[in-house]
Amino acid sequence: MRRFLREAEPAVSIINPRRPAPLLGIAMMALVLAFAFLGSRGIWDPDEGRYTNVAINMLQSGDWITPRRNDDVGHWTKPPLTYWAIAASVGALGATPWAARLPSALAYLLCVWLAWRITRRFMPPAATTAAVVYATMLLPFGASQLITTDFILAGCETLAVWAYVESRWGPSHPRRWIILMWAAFALAFLTKGPPGLLPLLALLVCDGLLPRPRRVLQLTGIATFLVLALPWYVTVSLNTPGLLEYFVLDEVAHRVATDEFARNGQWYGWIVVYLPTLVLGSLPWTASLWRALRRLPAHARRWREAGVRAQEAHLLLLALWVVLPLIVFCLARSRLPLYVLPLFVPLAILVAIRRHDEGRPLPRAQWLVAWCALLLVLKLAAAAWPSHKDAGEWAAALRARVPEKIHEVVFVEDMARYGLRLHLGAEVEKVSLLPQPGARFNPEFDEDLATELAEDEPGVVYITKQTRWREVRDAIEAHGYRTEIRGTPFYGRVIFTLARAP
Repeated sequence: MRRFLREAEPAVSIINPRRPAPLLGIAMMALVLAFAFLGSRGIWDPDEGRYTNVAINMLQSGDWITPRRNDDVGHWTKPPLTYWAIAASVGALGATPWAARLPSALAYLLCVWLAWRITRRFMPPAATTAAVVYATMLLPFGASQLITTDFILAGCETLAVWAYVESRWGPSHPRRWIILMWAAFALAFLTKGPPGLLPLLALLVCDGLLPRPRRVLQLTGIATFLVLALPWYVTVSLNTPGLLEYFVLDEVAHRVATDEFARNGQWYGWIVVYLPTLVLGSLPWTASLWRALRRLPAHARRWREAGVRAQEAHLLLLALWVVLPLIVFCLARSRLPLYVLPLFVPLAILVAIRRHDEGRPLPRAQWLVAWCALLLVLKLAAAAWPSHKDAGEWAAALRARVPEKIHEVVFVEDMARYGLRLHLGAEVEKVSLLPQPGARFNPEFDEDLATELAEDEPGVVYITKQTRWREVRDAIEAHGYRTEIRGTPFYGRVIFTLARAP
């Protein structure tokens, strides 16, 4: 990577478009950042483990319609596209962390390419800078190494915006690009539901403010969206009574209007979550981003005139693409850092355009290599850092303590490590000590301890906190079983198996 960047260094100045862009060096840099050490870290619970667990259950059961966290309990917090992507990757490449994270890494590379493509349409000399800026921003790089819905969502949304850009600024076939835009929004809707359509609001406003609207709401495009996005929702809603109401109320309305999920719902929560995410997540380009954002109010005042809006249409679109979704994120009372990940493509483009206007070339190759090396060191450090959330460590501890075949791991009154589904190949359940009035959809516990014991399945390992060991042991012995502790406690948990009492 150093050799490619050094050879390309004389060509990286974005103020000289006659020189060829160092695309090969940038591609190599992005590939290294995406794939190096991708599988060196075990699956981290709860998020990575939860998505991977559901995907593997789909793959092994052959049921690609119903997301399940185990054979008996469905998992309805997200639509299926992320699970499909992980299941396809694991099915093709094997049950490894590398394969499970591959969809996120590919979505990262897609966004790098789309940042280049969109900027090339707006301001060709700045396209190279946009790709480098996005590829090396801290938040996109870090998120590309995590198994979540957010990067696949960012890829789908950015693809939709690029299609709109081509329909308006491209040389031909605007109707086809609008159809692609709606197809991409359908994929976003299958990734995270209504939040996947937030950029559509920006596109509609932008289209209305510019001359010669491209008819974003054309019937062919909307039909494409309906055909791609709705069949899964219709199928699961018909097969599971009450599910549609749960989607609309719990997964949309309650996340927006209430703090039911305890995700920084205070009035100041948006400051606590999004401000540091934008400042730190845009490193090492934060200063350039600040200079770009600081100029937007002056542009906005000039946009009152139709002629100026037409002249600065690319800046208008980028500003709306950032500001309108960000307003929604701030108003909603469920706030997490990765919610703003899709905004980093337009932010990277704004940085590139601003640096072009200032006549600033990309930093020297040595600087870029040093920064990329630091990012890779951070990735290795995360893999080496011991954590109770690392399902790989849990799998190693279980194998050392239980040499016989493990078919199921049951967590009693404790956080389930669903990453064990990939690392150990065992089903994972979370049970309560006593029967609990659970929610119909996505209950906290799969079942209670008595129900689990009544199944009397072989190859089951139990785990509970040391602080609750005596209580759990007494409850189990009351059902006619004796417990056998396997090894020393692990991260404050007792690992044990059962046998029938004599």
